[in-house]
Amino acid sequence: MHINVEHIARLARLGLSDKEKELFEKQLSSILGYAETINRLETSGVEPTSHAIPMKNVLREDKAVPCEDVEAILKNAPEEEDHMFKVPRIIENE
Repeated sequence: MHINVEHIARLARLGLSDKEKELFEKQLSSILGYAETINRLETSGVEPTSHAIPMKNVLREDKAVPCEDVEAILKNAPEEEDHMFKVPRIIENE
């Protein structure tokens, strides 16, 4: 399979040296050859999937818990007010 790396580089607005063109031509040919091998596989009876293995939600339930050491956490704050981080206002009053 012959890949026109110069054309692809021009479309991507990339300046490539002759050595890079040679390297990328070999790499792209290998990738496209592998894709062609995959395209020849019989997949008519295979259901489409989004993941190779079954997935489940692995997030924990979101719940409020008391903070153990407020003072130690607030030592990292550039500013604090009433035992909370103080941050610059980003929403204007209307």
